Amino acid sequence: MVRKIIRIDDEKCNGCGLCAAACHEGAIEIVNGKARLVRENFCDGFGDCLPGCPTGAISFEEREAPEYDEAAVKKAKEVRMSGMQPEHHEGGCPGSRMMEFKQNGNANGEIRKSVSRLAQWPCQIKLVPPRAPFFEKAKLLIAADCTAYAYANMHEEFMRGRVTLIGCPKLDAVDYTEKLTEIIRDNDIRSVIIVRMEVPCCGGLQRAAEMALRNSGKFIPWQVVTISRDGRTIDG
Repeated sequence: MVRKIIRIDDEKCNGCGLCAAACHEGAIEIVNGKARLVRENFCDGFGDCLPGCPTGAISFEEREAPEYDEAAVKKAKEVRMSGMQPEHHEGGCPGSRMMEFKQNGNANGEIRKSVSRLAQWPCQIKLVPPRAPFFEKAKLLIAADCTAYAYANMHEEFMRGRVTLIGCPKLDAVDYTEKLTEIIRDNDIRSVIIVRMEVPCCGGLQRAAEMALRNSGKFIPWQVVTISRDGRTIDG
């Protein structure tokens, strides 16, 4: 059948993997350093992968293509979620493969030494899939990149027991509002804590998170904690 489907410009593609992470259906993978539409019957033609492409390599076209197979997409998602396998299969971008981590402890669940409290991968706001299974009933931490370096007890005090999303609006040069709105609106998020630095550019992260909470239409407990440049909590 002739239908609308995405087209990937091989010359423009830089292999970043953002489109593969944004494709909820699993139609795109990174092959030999380039994005490829590997399952045409998984592409619904809605273009969730378009906004995240930094090089403009993705566009729409109308051509002969297999019909979108919703049942096959659903079955593939169920397999991934039940086994907690990486969101993208072998050949995909290693940096955007979705994982959950189990924390190490003794028989009583006590941690004997300092360990990472990161509960999932990826953790960058730009890379994380908006409807990942680890968001179900999650307590959400939205943190500025620098906070983990400035605040010594970041893992135990803020990351423990939470799904962590990190970003820097100044370096990414992006408004996170739409992505965070989708995450909060489309998942059962139980609470949100925003941890930012005292520097002005971190205000963009806080505004995006607050706007996403409002746009979601949900009432979710939330708070903001500000970290000083010398590693103290200023409020919260």
